[in-house]
Amino acid sequence: MKLFIALVLWCLLFVLCWPLALLAPVLFPLVWLAALPFRLAAIVVVSSFALSRAVLMLPARLLGGGPARGAA
Repeated sequence: MKLFIALVLWCLLFVLCWPLALLAPVLFPLVWLAALPFRLAAIVVVSSFALSRAVLMLPARLLGGGPARGAA
């Protein structure tokens, strides 16, 4: 469904401004490659926060803390 919406939007852009519509498929891979380091940095930051949270919560989990099992 996303592909269909993207195709319809591209056709609309082609009707309104065809040079920009022809330039978009060329620039999209370049923009994706430029954004790749930022995506990798975000993955590293999120995983480091998850690791630090797991390390800080480990003593509580070992002592039996955590969410109540019967609570719903």
